[in-house]
Amino acid sequence: MIFEPEEEDEYEAASSLLLDRFERWAREEGLDADVFVAEAALDYRHRGTPDGRLGLWEPRHVDEFLLEWLPRTVTVLPDEELADAPDTLRALLRYLNAAHLADPRGATLAECLAAVDAAAPRYPDAMADRSRWGLSKFWVTTAAEQGVDVHDEQAMQDFVERAQRGEVPHDRDLLEAIVQRHMTRGLGPVSRAEPQLPVTLPGDDVLREQAERSPVLGWLRGLTEWAGRDGRALTGTGRLRLADARELVEQLGTGDATAGVRSSGDLPRLGLVLEWAKTARLVRVAKGRLYAVAKAEPLLRDPLALWRRAFEAFLELRRPLIGPRSGWHVESMLFDAYDDVLPDVLATLYSLPHPMPWPRLRDSVHLAIRDRTGFQLGGFDGHSIWFEHADRDLRTVLAALEDLGAVARHRDMADPVFLDVPLDVPLDVPLDVPLDEEIPELPPAGMPLEVAQLLGAAAPDEGAAAERADELRAEMTAGPVELIQLTELGTDSVRRRLLAEGRDAPLVGELTQAPAAGLLGVLVDHYDPESARAELAAWIAAHCDSQAADDAQAADDAQAAGDPCAVGDPCAAGVPHAAGDPRAAVEQLTDAVRAMPFRTRAEAMLDALVEALDDGETLLRSLRADPSLAPTALSVLVRRDILDAEDLTEPEARLMVAESLLQLLEAAGPDGVIEMLRSQGPQARDTLEAALASRHPDRVGIAELRTVAGRALRKPSARIGRIVQQGPHGRGRGARRGGRRRR
Repeated sequence: MIFEPEEEDEYEAASSLLLDRFERWAREEGLDADVFVAEAALDYRHRGTPDGRLGLWEPRHVDEFLLEWLPRTVTVLPDEELADAPDTLRALLRYLNAAHLADPRGATLAECLAAVDAAAPRYPDAMADRSRWGLSKFWVTTAAEQGVDVHDEQAMQDFVERAQRGEVPHDRDLLEAIVQRHMTRGLGPVSRAEPQLPVTLPGDDVLREQAERSPVLGWLRGLTEWAGRDGRALTGTGRLRLADARELVEQLGTGDATAGVRSSGDLPRLGLVLEWAKTARLVRVAKGRLYAVAKAEPLLRDPLALWRRAFEAFLELRRPLIGPRSGWHVESMLFDAYDDVLPDVLATLYSLPHPMPWPRLRDSVHLAIRDRTGFQLGGFDGHSIWFEHADRDLRTVLAALEDLGAVARHRDMADPVFLDVPLDVPLDVPLDVPLDEEIPELPPAGMPLEVAQLLGAAAPDEGAAAERADELRAEMTAGPVELIQLTELGTDSVRRRLLAEGRDAPLVGELTQAPAAGLLGVLVDHYDPESARAELAAWIAAHCDSQAADDAQAADDAQAAGDPCAVGDPCAAGVPHAAGDPRAAVEQLTDAVRAMPFRTRAEAMLDALVEALDDGETLLRSLRADPSLAPTALSVLVRRDILDAEDLTEPEARLMVAESLLQLLEAAGPDGVIEMLRSQGPQARDTLEAALASRHPDRVGIAELRTVAGRALRKPSARIGRIVQQGPHGRGRGARRGGRRRR
């Protein structure tokens, strides 16, 4: 249910299968569904959102899909009717839940359906609003309205050429509005965000205690209290009066040196605290006085809420943090790139299992600055000072984050994981040059190679990349280096920002109340093995406790009703295991695998379960004889090298053949299966005979496979069925005729 942008073939195969199953399900449920709209919905989540999770929907996704994505990307020609996208989206959301494909971390089905109901009345107007169109849609519609057959490739090519020559009349004001809307609202291609590892966080009570120890919170509270409701007078330029500033430095303990200063503007840390308090809306300036904001009083009493407000405000403090203050402090390259680089730095530190060494973080920021600013040097003398200034400002930012309690810094040896610098690290290739464009020329004479590399003026040089990697490794192994990592408070707030941006940021323990299928699906798509074990253990513990509570309540109810067969007695209730027994929770998980209608996903779910359980192999072996799960269990046993082909009985071998073909059918579609079978030559018939005679429990899949077999061997599908069912000796019952057509 998630694919990387470069996995286009895999995504197309999976979405085709999903849409095929959805179309059949909707027909069986008596629901009207436009498969083209459903395909657009999957494309929107895959291509139009930063996380790409096909099964996770929230109200904001519903709104954006119906009111932004479809109006921008789907063209309705003058002679066509508007598709009922809201109804199709309702059906698709219901199907994702019915097929156990919905991500439990999204909104509930009821919440999503309510969002569709709210957006549906606005959908026709949004589709008719030409300012919402994309550029391609604008020109295609313009062509159609001028009588061009948009399905005629040559006619459209002629139209494009005339438009390029300025010979096509069109609404220039509308075109300008479309361009401006795309530029201001960022409606271009959406970059896929890097996946984050799951993190473990304490509860809010612990975070609140940690927030209370933050020096910054003490400064913000002290300044707000000092300002008070009556306010304090400021200078004509809006600064603190020098006497007040000296008093506050002493009172708050900011550590500014006050000797010899002539203005409060020369006290950088106090100035930062003042701007921080303003940005966090704790104080305000009115008529030349500084006042405490009355509405902020409840916030000041809640350390965690105040800390989170201060963290968000910090991201807006570029100028007071690293802006120019006097002749000795000039703007660095980090100043211009601050809004982009700081979130990247925080995201880089997020979920790392080991603290980040300063050299690694520094170099990554150098590359990011060069990429985002397009920095070019006019001369090369003293070039290193620009990067030194950026390093200085980066350290200033980290120091402020440390005062807040968002990062921790100490000196020690770098973890070995940071020492292996691969040669494909983009130290020698410009980050903003597509692979199909020419690499810039060699650096001008006199420019140091490492600067040329950073600035994109050097051609790829494996030797130089290796040399740079050796230098970085030497710097990190020469002795202790500064190590930087997010604190739990910092991790919590960065995670909140990632989620607000629509990115995936798993939290160990957030799935304890998820349905079993939802839990396993998330573990498959998003969790590393260690985090998956922790998440599964928490889920099993929670469900053991829940089962125990339910059984206790049932026992109380039975006793109150005078039922002698109370829970826990030998005659009790038909529960397979005692209350609180983890085996009952594991049975729920295996039932979820059993109910999964997609073969490849079922195997992945079972594999994730086995990997995360302490006695996973025991469970896996026990499922070898399970009528429903045997093919999946056998596939996992063989793939894990627990069983060899010769360990399988003849019926098991046939099941394995069938399972392999069904998974290939899902992954590559009918054409992929046909290509594989035809590549086998005469052996293809034996392969199909084994699969179709296997008594595989997925009868729907076997019916599809029989249809594909008919195409592969150029025989009617019913005839293939009879041949296979009869076997080499001509015995057996005839197969059911027919087979459904795929899209």
